[in-house]
Amino acid sequence: MTKNVVAVVVTYNRRDLLETTLRGITSGTVLPSTIVIVDNASTDGTQGFLAAYAGPVPTDTVRLPQNMGGAGGFVVGMERAVLDHAADYVWIMDDDTEPQPRTLEEALSASQAYAAEAGGEPSFIASRVVWTDGRDHPMNRMRPRLGASEDDRGIAGRAGGVQIRTASFVSILIEAGQIRHHGLPIADYFIWNDDLEYTARISRASNAICVEKSVANHHTKSIEDARADPGARFYYEVRNKLWVYTRSAALTPWEKVLYSGASARNWTRTIAGSPNKLLLIKGLLRGLLHGMKAPRSNEQVLSGIYPLRDVRRAGGPVT
Repeated sequence: MTKNVVAVVVTYNRRDLLETTLRGITSGTVLPSTIVIVDNASTDGTQGFLAAYAGPVPTDTVRLPQNMGGAGGFVVGMERAVLDHAADYVWIMDDDTEPQPRTLEEALSASQAYAAEAGGEPSFIASRVVWTDGRDHPMNRMRPRLGASEDDRGIAGRAGGVQIRTASFVSILIEAGQIRHHGLPIADYFIWNDDLEYTARISRASNAICVEKSVANHHTKSIEDARADPGARFYYEVRNKLWVYTRSAALTPWEKVLYSGASARNWTRTIAGSPNKLLLIKGLLRGLLHGMKAPRSNEQVLSGIYPLRDVRRAGGPVT
């Protein structure tokens, strides 16, 4: 049975990279049925480009009246993919992602191979993410599923993948039943760690895999971007990680201890290596303070921006 794949791309002021993303999607050996493009109020000519765009795959373009960040954009795009386009799989990515010709084909093949042996698809299938020179991108390293059984590891391996716990929103294929069951990402994260929380949420009780042959390029300015000084955005890193560790059931208690310890070490190193230590310390303190209050609901965040519907009404629990 052919599965209906809907791609979701979130963009903001990166017209040239967006063109590369769309070219990558539409050059694949297997194509999605639709591409949902969420424009976060771009001001660089993206709106005009999208108005004139006519590629080989139908597009559903949503222009938000203000920038809601990657998190808000994915909430809107995933909602439309499930409710308006009846997706079986939702293939999501930022506008600096470039799928390769076999990216989607290999992900679908691995999902089907996994399902044939395990009796059900993985909750999501993540592509291997590389920089423009083919090296694995340090920003997109997958967290392995610690304690995975030998049987689960074997099934994943025979399907061409490895067991993982979390992934970034850079070419991941999410089984739509998971979205209907678990709901959407959290828009109030704005940027950073919305993918950590969401992929951990949907994979807590089900398996997920990363597929070696499904490769996507991540067009960051440098492969060192993962270790670059975040500047004022450090606030979102701290606040959002605190939300993941204290306000979400995505991680198990022991994972929260393990991950929070790693975050504290990374924050210390980031501040110590920054020429803008005072700025980062201010971001740390603001993030810790604001992280003590729970994130707002998606309906609150998107009120007056987008008429959000409840995807969980579209289907029952995952079977």
